[in-house]
Amino acid sequence: MKLPILALLATALPLAAHADVAVSDPWARASILTSRPAAAYLTLVSDGDDRLLEVSTPVAAEVMVHATEVDDAGLSRMNHVATVELPAAEAVTFAPGSMHLMLTGLSKKLIEGTSFPLTLRFETAGRVTVDVPVLGVGASGPEGGQQ
Repeated sequence: MKLPILALLATALPLAAHADVAVSDPWARASILTSRPAAAYLTLVSDGDDRLLEVSTPVAAEVMVHATEVDDAGLSRMNHVATVELPAAEAVTFAPGSMHLMLTGLSKKLIEGTSFPLTLRFETAGRVTVDVPVLGVGASGPEGGQQ
C-alpha cells in the first residue's frame, strides 16, 4: 500500500510547538481624566518560552509596557520596555510600583465597575484578548481592595 507523500512527510517531520499563554488577574484603576494616562495590570504564564511583543486596546491610542526602576539615589523612574520575555512556566506579573501597562490617549474615562478588552500579541502564542475589569481609583489589585 502506498501512502501519499504528504502523509509520509507528516510522519517524518516533528510538529512545531506553539506556546500557550495564560493571562490571570487582569485589572485597571479607574481614571480621573482622559488627558491623564491609566495603568493596567495582570499576570502572564507561558507553557513554553515566549515573548510579549505588543499590547492594544480600543480605549487607548497607545499601550506601552513600563518597568519601574530605582536608581542609586532612590529616585524611581519608568522605562519603556519594547518586549517582555516569558520564560516557560514562570509567572511574569505586572503590578503597581513595578512593571505595568501604561494606557495613553484614552478615548474615555475608565469608570469603576466597567471593563474593556485588552489584546496581547505574543511571538509564539499569537494574539490573546482578555476583559479587564476597572476597579476603584485607590485599588491595589483584584483581591487587595482599596488603599
